[in-house]
Amino acid sequence: MKYLTALALIVLLNTLIMAKQIKSEVIIHASPDKVWAILTDFNQYPNWNPFIKYIKGPAIEGKKIIARIEPPSSNGMTFKPKVLVYETNKEFRWIGHLLLPGLFDGEHCFTLVDNGNGTTTFIQSETFHGILVPLFKKMLDVNTINGFNQMNQKLKEQAEQM
Repeated sequence: MKYLTALALIVLLNTLIMAKQIKSEVIIHASPDKVWAILTDFNQYPNWNPFIKYIKGPAIEGKKIIARIEPPSSNGMTFKPKVLVYETNKEFRWIGHLLLPGLFDGEHCFTLVDNGNGTTTFIQSETFHGILVPLFKKMLDVNTINGFNQMNQKLKEQAEQM
């Protein structure tokens, strides 16, 4: 019984205290379908995306893909996240883990909002959970958010050029 109580406490702490969210958004003068077409053309990522260097595999809910991120001034990381949501022209979300679930988990989300006036608000966010999150706080607040901002700007440029 004591083991279960301690485990429940660890899970609660992990969820409440050791969590961090970052978010970046940009208004793009293009329709959601145009932005979505660029965002989901993974073969073109090396040509324009400064943050996510590649995504391999089909983005199917419940399946794993392979992704490589390279935040500015940080070491890159290749991981195999599980696709949670893939809703055309609206949302693409996955969850990835560093080594084991509970150490450093990241739920990454791309959201497209149709503003109804020919523009799209593109929101990139990630919520991190795990016992290692406090160790990565500075990197997330600086390097990772800079990577989000750079990617968002390049996505905007790509969509507005078409």
